[in-house]
Amino acid sequence: MSARYKRRREEVEDEEDDLSLFMKEVEEDGMKADTFIPAKQRRLEERMEVEERKEEKKRQIALARVDGDEKALLEASKDEEDMIQTLLDENEDLKEKRKMIDVRKLKVDQQKVDEESLLREANQVQTNALRSKTELAQGTIYTESLTTSWTPPWYITELSPERDISLRKKWHILVEGEDIPPPIKSFREMKLPPQLLDGLKEKGITRPTPIQVQGLPVILSGRDMVGIAFTGSGKTLTFALPIIMFAMEEEMKMPLQPGEGPIGIILCPARELATQTYEVINFFCDALSKRGASSNSNEEDNFPTTTTTTTFPRINTLLCIGGNSRAEQVDYIRGNPIHIIVATPGRLKDFIQSKKVRLNLCKYLVLDEGDRMLDLGFDEEVQAIVGGFTRQRQTLLFSATMPKKFQDFAKSTLVKPCVVNVGRAGAANLDVVQEVEYVKKEAKIVYLLECLQKSPPPVVIFCEKKGDVEDIHEYLVLKGVQVVSIHGSKSQDERNEAIRLFKSAQKDVLIATDIAAKGLDFPDIQHVINFDMPAEIENYVHRIGRTGRCGKTGVATTFINKDVEESTLLDLKHLLIEAEQRVPPVLQALEDPDEDLVNVNGTVGCAFCGGLGHRITECPKKDKDARDLAQGRRDFISGSGGYGGDW
Repeated sequence: MSARYKRRREEVEDEEDDLSLFMKEVEEDGMKADTFIPAKQRRLEERMEVEERKEEKKRQIALARVDGDEKALLEASKDEEDMIQTLLDENEDLKEKRKMIDVRKLKVDQQKVDEESLLREANQVQTNALRSKTELAQGTIYTESLTTSWTPPWYITELSPERDISLRKKWHILVEGEDIPPPIKSFREMKLPPQLLDGLKEKGITRPTPIQVQGLPVILSGRDMVGIAFTGSGKTLTFALPIIMFAMEEEMKMPLQPGEGPIGIILCPARELATQTYEVINFFCDALSKRGASSNSNEEDNFPTTTTTTTFPRINTLLCIGGNSRAEQVDYIRGNPIHIIVATPGRLKDFIQSKKVRLNLCKYLVLDEGDRMLDLGFDEEVQAIVGGFTRQRQTLLFSATMPKKFQDFAKSTLVKPCVVNVGRAGAANLDVVQEVEYVKKEAKIVYLLECLQKSPPPVVIFCEKKGDVEDIHEYLVLKGVQVVSIHGSKSQDERNEAIRLFKSAQKDVLIATDIAAKGLDFPDIQHVINFDMPAEIENYVHRIGRTGRCGKTGVATTFINKDVEESTLLDLKHLLIEAEQRVPPVLQALEDPDEDLVNVNGTVGCAFCGGLGHRITECPKKDKDARDLAQGRRDFISGSGGYGGDW
């Protein structure tokens, strides 16, 4: 037997001895090598050991407290804190907590988190949309509002704050901001020139509306403002009178030369609205420049009759919109001083970039229908216009619909802004009787004739599509109805002529897309027909707002059918309930899935579009805007006959 074989045999014997010794030790410890312990049982045993250690620590702490041994108590408490809590412990604790929490509260809390996240992501308002290039380059941030020479009458400033609160409550005026100027319920007490008072009297306006009672003192004081009021409440006059007075004051201090100006700019989303605003401004500018104007007091003013012979300089206003001759507008700028420009964003942006208009003297900026002007499609043009300012300015935003995202943006961007709200932002005019009827798609155009019999003319019919406008126009002409129509594909001359014929009562019916929905003032309209329900509830509010203006009542009839989205119908249902209108059975049958999420995050309804029937997590407009933004489409409603992109 070789030595190598002997060594190998000895190694094998040693290994066998080691194995025998190990097995003996296992048997002595009471363990069996062939026993398998499942993971669940091992975890249970480990958990029981943890619980035993916890109980032991609790007993030690209790004994230390009884004995009064502070040192032992401190060590036991520290050991308890240092004990590692397993995932099983955390899971059990979480289950116990969930049992104690209300299921509805869990849903509301989750909704809050989701809404805050979505609002940040979906907010398409550019953070620099209302800051000029100079301010961005120099990092300028204004902390104080513009100062003006206007002050309220001394006897009003000495009245108690309780009087202001009582007056606002009486007129249903809600205000937000610091140092809000007092409301004033008389044009004369607002220190308007007698010529303007005569102009108001000529228009049949004897007393201010609620938005004017609070809005005019705020603007005349030089404060930035967000004005929210229902349609037909006098918002145009609220910003028109102060800007005329400011322009007149600047002209009297230092007359402008040809090519200089403007002092103030008013931006509108549609040419028709810009034209109407221009006519209002021009009327009061003419009234202001009249020589020897007199002003008789109203009975409720308790002021004696006064006469003035003061002559004010002429205030020049320019209408700067697409569709009109660009050359004529440029010639007018070169040959005259310009105090006020009323414009659509596209044409004014073109003039600023081509140096035809300079904003070195401009101190006042008004965004009429401010939510639309800051929305996707116009925000880039507005930012380009604001970028041309070289000095601090007073910024005013007005609209009947102002979703929360725009209000929050304005509060964070404007200088010490005042928010003046008459009623809920986006609420329907209570002077309008809303009727909703279920009409099949193929029967709508025939049923239209029956609806026209509800009231005498004039009547406005709104459609989403340009093709529907043309079809209805042709059908009503064949039936002998005096009708005109406007939409985005028609020339500006055709649109102006149609509006002129309708306002002068030469035509009984106006058929239009949403270019006529916002801001246009038709005082005598008694009936508005929505041939189709608009996809966005704010457009519905503006449509029906063409009637029931200036305190008059009107009727709005809306056709709905199965083609309308359920979220839109829920918005309509809640709008009818809010206005205390009759809700048809087809809307009553709709169940509201978000009924238990009312007033989450302090917002009623959707914070993105203002609809009451859904939350931002289900907002169709948010999804639509996101798609359009991804596709690079600047104007997202022009294809449906809207007013976006107007030059």
